[in-house]
Amino acid sequence: QVQLVESGGGLVQPGGSLRLSCAASGSMFSIYAMGWYRQAPGKQRELVAIIASGGMTNYAASVKGRFTISRDNAKNTVYLQMNSLQPEDTAVYYCGADSSGSRLFDRRPAYWGQGTQVTVSS
Repeated sequence: QVQLVESGGGLVQPGGSLRLSCAASGSMFSIYAMGWYRQAPGKQRELVAIIASGGMTNYAASVKGRFTISRDNAKNTVYLQMNSLQPEDTAVYYCGADSSGSRLFDRRPAYWGQGTQVTVSS
């Protein structure tokens, strides 16, 4: 069993930055692929970024070049650095974990966090 707790959300002006964190419980963190997702009101949850256990990353086209996913296995934590934020980035951001990267791409990881709200507004 893995428990995920996100933090770091908040209100930021357009063009600003935020760093989200997702802390995972358990001793097997290093073997899990981790993903960040977001869900805006009235929209489906979408994949934002994935980082494999070995560190390979993949990004949605809408965030490539602005967002960076990273992980610190010693701290059981995955991060999402978000720069040049725009109002369309407003959403609840969730992290997910799974031993299978394909399930992360399919938006059905075995474990989900509770989400953290990001609001981009002037």
